[in-house]
Amino acid sequence: MDRGLDRVLICGVDEAGRGPLAGPVYAAAVILDRGRRINGLADSKVLTPERRDVLAGRIKERAIAWSVASASVEEIDRINIFHASMLAMRRAVQALGVRPEEAWVDGNYCPDLGCKAKAFVDGDALHPVISAASILAKTERDAEMCVLSARYPQYGFDRHKGYATAEHLDALGRLGPCEAHRRSFYAVGVFFQKDLFANSWGAMAEPLRIRSYRMYCDAVKLAAGAGLAGERGGSRLEAARARVARFKAHEKRLRLRYTDVLSCPEAATHVDLFEQVLGQTRTELTAAARRKRAISLD
Repeated sequence: MDRGLDRVLICGVDEAGRGPLAGPVYAAAVILDRGRRINGLADSKVLTPERRDVLAGRIKERAIAWSVASASVEEIDRINIFHASMLAMRRAVQALGVRPEEAWVDGNYCPDLGCKAKAFVDGDALHPVISAASILAKTERDAEMCVLSARYPQYGFDRHKGYATAEHLDALGRLGPCEAHRRSFYAVGVFFQKDLFANSWGAMAEPLRIRSYRMYCDAVKLAAGAGLAGERGGSRLEAARARVARFKAHEKRLRLRYTDVLSCPEAATHVDLFEQVLGQTRTELTAAARRKRAISLD
C-alpha cells in the first residue's frame, strides 16, 4: 500500500449471497486499524466456516469501524439481485460509525456510497480490507440462513445456505418454494407459472415431480450458456459453429439423462417447456452461426 494511502481512511466493501435461490443478500463495510494487525485475512470463500468465525470476531474487536447490512428477498424480487446488492452495500457504508474517505469495493462496479470509491475485481483476495468485509458479510448471512433453516427445516438451508445444490433443487422439486425463496430467480419463479408448470407439477408422484423439475432447471441452465463457452482464438464463425456443436452435445446428454421423464405422459406439460427452452436456444445459436457465415462470405 502506498505511503500516501496510510493517511486515508479506507473502508472495504463486499457482499455475500448474490447467487443463492433463497435468503437475503448481505453486505459489509470495514475500516481496519493499521495499528492492530489481523493475520489470515483472505477471500471468505477459501476459508473454512470455523476460520471465518474466528476472523470475524477479531475484525469486530480490532477494526476502527464495521457494519453489516442486507436487502430482503422482497427487495431482491422487486429491484433485482444486482440492485439489491448495491443497496445492501450502501446501507453498510451508511451504517458505519466513522465516515470513510474512500471505499474499496469487490467486483467491477461501485454503487453510490457517498464517498470516493474504487472497484477491484477479485478484491476480496487482493486487499485485506475487502477480505475483512467479505468475511463479515459471509458469516452474518450464513447465520441468517441457519435461522431460516430452523423455520423451514425441510429445505436444509443450514447446509447449502440457499445455493442451487442438488439437495436444494431436490427439495424444491419435492416441496416447491417457501417464503424465503427468491421468485425472480428462474428455478423458483417457475412455480408461480400456474398453468405452465405448477398445476401439473403438484399432481405428479414425488419422484417424477423432482425429476421433471430438475430437467427443466438443467434446460434453462444450458440455455443460459452454461458449458457453451470455448477456448479463445479462431474466427467468429468458428466460435459460433463450436457453440452450436457444444449445445447439441449437451442437449444429447440431457435427453439421455432424463429419458424417463421425456417418455412419461404425466410429465407432458413439463416436457413441452423443456422442448421450448432448448428449441429456442438451438434456433438462436444456429441463426447466429448463419449470420457469421454470411458476413464471412461478403
